[in-house]
Amino acid sequence: MDWNKAFAGEGVEQEVGSSSNTATARLASARGRRPRLWPAWLFSTDHKIIGLQYLGISVVMALVGVFGAYVLRWQLAFPGTPAPLYGIVDPGPYNAWLTMHGTIMMFFVAMPLLLGAFGNYFVPLMVGAEDMAFPRLNMISVWTLGLACLVLMASFLVAEGPAAAGWTNYVPLSADPVYTGVTLGADLWLVAVFLDFAAVLMSGINVLTTALNLRAPGLTLPRVPLFVWTQVIAAVLFLFSAGPLMGAILMLLSDRHLGSGFFAAERGGSPLLWQHLFWFFGHPEVYVILLPALGIFLEIFPTFARRPVAAARVIVVALWTSAALSFVVWAHHMFVSGMSPALALPFSITTIIISVPFAVVVFALIATLRGGMLRPSTAMCFAVGGLASFLIGGVTGIFLGAPAVDMYLHDTYFVVAHFHYTLFPAVVLGGFAGLYYWFPKVTGRMLDERLGKWHCWCTLVAFQAVFLPLFFLGVHGHMRRVYDPSYYDFLRPGIFLHQMATVAAVVLVLSQALVVWNVIRSLRKGEKAPSNPWGGTTLEWATTSPPVPGNFSEPVVVAHEPYHYTDCDRRREPVPQWML
Repeated sequence: MDWNKAFAGEGVEQEVGSSSNTATARLASARGRRPRLWPAWLFSTDHKIIGLQYLGISVVMALVGVFGAYVLRWQLAFPGTPAPLYGIVDPGPYNAWLTMHGTIMMFFVAMPLLLGAFGNYFVPLMVGAEDMAFPRLNMISVWTLGLACLVLMASFLVAEGPAAAGWTNYVPLSADPVYTGVTLGADLWLVAVFLDFAAVLMSGINVLTTALNLRAPGLTLPRVPLFVWTQVIAAVLFLFSAGPLMGAILMLLSDRHLGSGFFAAERGGSPLLWQHLFWFFGHPEVYVILLPALGIFLEIFPTFARRPVAAARVIVVALWTSAALSFVVWAHHMFVSGMSPALALPFSITTIIISVPFAVVVFALIATLRGGMLRPSTAMCFAVGGLASFLIGGVTGIFLGAPAVDMYLHDTYFVVAHFHYTLFPAVVLGGFAGLYYWFPKVTGRMLDERLGKWHCWCTLVAFQAVFLPLFFLGVHGHMRRVYDPSYYDFLRPGIFLHQMATVAAVVLVLSQALVVWNVIRSLRKGEKAPSNPWGGTTLEWATTSPPVPGNFSEPVVVAHEPYHYTDCDRRREPVPQWML
């Protein structure tokens, strides 16, 4: 059923590419036709096209990052054995791939996907704006991200090889070429990350300004959808946390080339200063990635449960609280760094406290499902699977927040498993949930639900098989970043678990062929999507699928808060928050 047609009238419903509506025709002629040639697409200031550009960059970089994970996993499972599609990995290339895998997935996939792609495309739609507040700045941000990717990929081409000091780039490994054996590659890493942060800062400023200043009439702050709130909070977090690390990058470049002594102990500097500056950014960065994924879940759960989000205003307060607390927990990454033991207790306490607001959000999501009329769509399956997987990451993080436990588990595969159980549900499962939910809105075509559910189950099962064994390896003392586990007698029994995880990782990657085929098939001959195929209540469903130039053919006015449903003949019907 076209829910938008039922509740907003015939004038809103339009087929893909339709120009029958006179208001739409006026907008199209005033703003120009949709850009079709690549120069127009490249230089577009339309937030929707820029969102797709961010998505394309994220996918391309993800392919490189996933290949790096394949290289690492094969070496750990079958040390010294030539891997298919790749030769024997020596220690130097192993460290380089380790560095590049973490760097790419954290900085060049997660942030551009959840903030750049989803934020750019849907924040203006969900607040009723025609475009971002600063369209040209938006265009420059995606160009800057593209330049950052090129700089990072160029490090593979230099004679010394890419950076190999780990994705955290700890000093002194990254400060002196004597330790790493690279010079230009490490410099390119620093420049690329700096440019990447600059791009995300520009995008965050745009999201924040658009959400605060370009809201439709009637869209007061209490009526703003929760996805927009998560994007705003993530943008604020990045604005306050990125500066110290960007400054640290400039300081490290100065140490490497100008002879300064910010981090060089022999010149009066402190190597630990880099860790403090990195993790002051690094821990809020986790929430910069996590919050938009929670925002996607918070849109999907009420739509497919036909229930309002439980305690929606409490969720907003909890998210702001977690954002504030994220700035006072960074040193729990440094319990074994040699810092003063007197600091361990307060940082342990703040680490435990920050789990409370996230628990509020999780319980609110679960309460949203209680008594709902659940529709088991693919988007809902990914959202529920992502939430359940994230719970494992959250619970295991509490162990690492206790200094006595962290002393033993630090730098083991327990940390690797916890880290991936925190970020994989956000980036991958949250990203797929958003893809299946909003694909009809972006393309005007419906994805195949049966293929989507096969994709969901294959991804969820394979993910558990990859990372659950790593918890056991970590508890038994298997240190991460060990090039050849077979060299150590006590690690040899764990190679079987590495082999199992590697096979599961291959299955995980191959299962993504299902979504690729689903997208290609749907774009070619998929069912045409109505304006509101799922019965959503937020403003992006008030326009056509795909949206017209300028987003809305008629001005929209917001009448009430989102996520309202009424009982009608024993069915819960959505009540859109807009009036046309």
